[in-house]
Parts: sequence; structure tokens; C-alpha cells
Amino acid sequence: MSEGKLEKMEKDYSPQVDALLPETDALLKQGKLQEALDKLMVLEKQARNAADPDSTSRILVQVVKLCREAQDWKLLNEEIVLLSKKHGQLKAATTKMIQEAFSYLDSTPNMEVKLELIDTLRTVTEGKIYVEVERARVTRLLAQIREEEGKINEAADILQELQVETFGSMEKREKTDFILEQMRLCLAKHDYDLKLRFYDLMIKHALHEEQYLNVHKFYKQIYDSESIQQDETKWKEALQNGILFIVLSPYDNEQSDLLHRIYEDPKLAQIPLYNELTKCFVTTELMRWPKIEEVYGQELQKTFVFSKTTDEGQKRWKELHNRVIEHNIRVVAKYYTRVTTKRLMQLLDLNERDTEEFLSKLVVSKTIYARVDRPAGIVSFQVKKDANQVLNDWSSDINSLLNLVEKTCHLISKEEMVHSIAKVM
Repeated sequence: MSEGKLEKMEKDYSPQVDALLPETDALLKQGKLQEALDKLMVLEKQARNAADPDSTSRILVQVVKLCREAQDWKLLNEEIVLLSKKHGQLKAATTKMIQEAFSYLDSTPNMEVKLELIDTLRTVTEGKIYVEVERARVTRLLAQIREEEGKINEAADILQELQVETFGSMEKREKTDFILEQMRLCLAKHDYDLKLRFYDLMIKHALHEEQYLNVHKFYKQIYDSESIQQDETKWKEALQNGILFIVLSPYDNEQSDLLHRIYEDPKLAQIPLYNELTKCFVTTELMRWPKIEEVYGQELQKTFVFSKTTDEGQKRWKELHNRVIEHNIRVVAKYYTRVTTKRLMQLLDLNERDTEEFLSKLVVSKTIYARVDRPAGIVSFQVKKDANQVLNDWSSDINSLLNLVEKTCHLISKEEMVHSIAKVM
């Protein structure tokens, strides 16, 4: 088929088109559809040869309008194919005609006519970049029809024909929606290859943005895939990477929840080294970085995550050290109300400057509460309470004490009664 052409307009046929269109409308009302089309074809050839895109577009749109108003759907399909094959047909005119015909899909009298029109539009748009969006939309409509008929596999195959990620003229939102629809149909037919490709791409993007929590989520999706679960090597790799990126993620409620969930996975026991690493982060105990390097360093640095041969790997290794330090600070904050700066430095294996820096980061992020008394060299983790909290705590303590006294008195009375009865007997 002709790809259309772009040329400098030689003559403007707008006046002739303005005069002809009302005339063809009148001929249609008289039942003279073919005569109206013949008149339009004569002027169409002149406008097309003169490279007048506006006039040619209006004529092509009028042709399909007349066929539709006459409810001659067979002739409509024939005219669309004929006009698209015209030698040197203008791209703009072809696009307008296809867009007009596409708008008729919701008003076809029955499904058979609708499918014929869809087939025609898919035929004339095939291989034409300038109508790639229109082809994508009509193809998606066909896939929806096949899905409603219960033909899931056919619907998925139809939609996967198109590589919409390469469509430059399609808006990002529509492109994303189209890709998600492709994924949905592939999952519906239990074809997980596209799902895995999608998450691989998402992992690459998240790694570039250093969004480690998202990387963990994507690896978890891969790990949960049926095809991955059936291959021990693959599920182990996905689970290992998922663990490494969840421990690399900054601490918050979501990170803590995901970390504990993956620790409860029964398959984790089959990877002892990663099971122990996860246990270190879920247990409220201090981790000494030199020991972590000694036990896990050699094995972890063989992975792409912490590879010594890449800048990214070395950067993530430093980030892991930071996560260990932050974990240790949270542990200290839980068990200590006050601690000297020197003792805290010993517990964290850090100098004074780095200790204060990490402490400040966690305070700013509201992960912990801490106040540093530099002159005295003391760090306080005890949250300062206002008067209402102090009073409420005092009231609670008094109530607990009185309940305990009352329970004790009751038990004493009970014992006295038992002994009195024993004496009588």
C-alpha cells in the first residue's frame, strides 16, 4: 500500500469542496449515493494531485460519512480500502478518514458488521507509522471482543502483535495503559514471560533511582511467580536478591513489615547464609560490622548487588554498613534510657563524628528520639513527657498498685477462712 506523501500544495480546492459537500448530501437524500461518490472521487483526484491535504481530508471523510448514513457498510469497507490504496494518497487525509471510520464502530448494527469494519481498519493501517495509534486502538477493541467471547488466548495473541513501547506518537499514559492490558491478558492465559520481562525492566529503573524497597517488591513478585517457583535455582536467586534489597532499604514501618514477612518464608531455611543475615536484622540485638564482614562479606560480594568490580556494588556495600549502624542505634535506644557518648561509640564501632551524624539522621527521620548533651558526653533516649502524660502514668501506676493490694487482701482473707475451717474440723 502507498505510504502517502508530503508535498507542497499546488492549489487550494477549498471553494470547490465547500460547494460539492452540500450537493452530495442532497444526492444522498434522493437515494443517489453512487452518483454522489462519483462526484467526490473526481474532485478527490484533483485535490490529491495538487497536494491539498485539507481538501482531500474533507472529501475522504465525506465519502465514509455518506456510506455510513446510507447504512451501506459493505460499500464503506470497500471505499476505505480503495481510497487508502490511491497512488500518492496524502497521509493527513488517510489519517482523518481512518479516525472518522473508527468513530462508527460503536454504531454498527451488529457484531458481524463491526468485526468487518475492524478488519478493514486493521488492514489499511498495517505498516503505516502515521496511523500506529489508530491501529493500536482498533486492535485493542478487537482483543476486548475476543476476550468477551471467552477466547483469552486469541485476545492475548492479538494484543501482543503490537510493540506499543516503540510508538512515538502515543501519549505515555495511553502507552502504559496498553502495556498493562497486554500484561493482564498474558496473566489471564497463564503466560508469565511478559510479567517477568516487565519486572526485570522495573528493577533496572528502580536500581537507577536507588529505590531499594521497590526493587525488593519487584523481586518478590518474580519469586511468587509460578514458573519461578518450579525452578529451584531461579526462586533461590529471586529470594536472595529480595532479601539483600530489603535489608538495604531505609527503615520504616513498611520495610520492617516486609522484612519480617520474608523471614517467615519456610523456603528461606534452604538458604542458611541468607536466613542468618535476615535473622540479624529482625532480632533486637547488636551487630558488629567487623563480624558481619567476616561471616557474610566474601559470599555477598560475589553477587551483583555488592560486587567489588562495580561502583554501584561498592556503594551498596557502604549502604549495608549504614543499615547495620542504624539497626544498632535502634537497639541501643530500646535498651538504654541514657548512655555516654564513649560507650555508644564502642557499641557502634564508630568515631564521635560519625556517631553523632548517624544519630542525627535517625532523629530527623523520627525513627528514634534522642537528645545529646555534648559537654557532659551523654545521649538520652528517654522521651520527655508533658504534664498530662506524667499525670496519666501516675494515675495508671496508682490504679495498678491498688488493684494489687486489693487482690492481696482478698487472698489473705481466703487463706484465713480456710485455716479457720480446718481448726474447727
